[in-house]
Amino acid sequence: MSPRPGDRASLTSRLLIYGLLVVFGLMTLLPFIWMLCASIKTKGDFYTSQFLPPGHGFLGVAWDRLTLSQFAQLFRDLPVARAMLNSVFLASVCSVVATLCCAAGGYGLAKFRFRGRETVTSAILGTVVVPTALLLGPSFETLFHLGLVDHYAGFILPTLAPAFGLYLFRQAMVNSVPPDIIEAARIDGCGEIRIFFQIVLPIIRPMLSAFLVISFIGIWNNFITPQIVLQSPERYPLSVAIFSLRGLYGDDNSLIMAGTLVAIAPVMLLFLLLQREFISGLTSGAVKG
Repeated sequence: MSPRPGDRASLTSRLLIYGLLVVFGLMTLLPFIWMLCASIKTKGDFYTSQFLPPGHGFLGVAWDRLTLSQFAQLFRDLPVARAMLNSVFLASVCSVVATLCCAAGGYGLAKFRFRGRETVTSAILGTVVVPTALLLGPSFETLFHLGLVDHYAGFILPTLAPAFGLYLFRQAMVNSVPPDIIEAARIDGCGEIRIFFQIVLPIIRPMLSAFLVISFIGIWNNFITPQIVLQSPERYPLSVAIFSLRGLYGDDNSLIMAGTLVAIAPVMLLFLLLQREFISGLTSGAVKG
């Protein structure tokens, strides 16, 4: 039985869509493949071959010239391990605490009625458009007078309640948390803290995961702020430590690519683990109810 013309057209359109997705997927993965190849090449092969060095081995690749010495050097001779621990500590603490603080602030703005609520919401929304670079000077002066420069607390405290997160959770509370549930819980004698942790947070769990990933990636990749607030090299996160691999008279680009690969691996792993919750959180506010 021959396929109908409509079925053939549908099959052709699907094949075309899948073909385009494969092409775009390969284009997205190409920089990562190049980075992986560059990280296992020697310093001499970095400029002489685009991906893997050519030779007489399998698939025309000189497998014997590939090396993992750059990764060993990162953790043996350079302070990359300490910098990774700093990044894990800062990104974990900042993202978790900022998620809870923003969720609590959004809950207050959405479900509590008080004088000036709309003014506060408008002010928070207005600060979202202020470039972060303009706040570096005032932030540093404030931290300096508080004695928090070159301390982890000086980096963590300004990240605990970003305006973007407050407004994002405020919208999530308005769209996803029915007021009848909160009123019923209050009638049953639940306190506000119990309502927040046992009723509200489970409802907006996808948004929590999405904002957690966004915050973690933002803190992990933060490059300018740590250099201003954390002035001691032993407190630098991984993003600053990788930049310090650039030599004074020459750069070992294979070593830099190995360090970059080490830097992006935890973020990629976190996103792969939470990608379903991340996508669900980004679309949860699209439909009211």
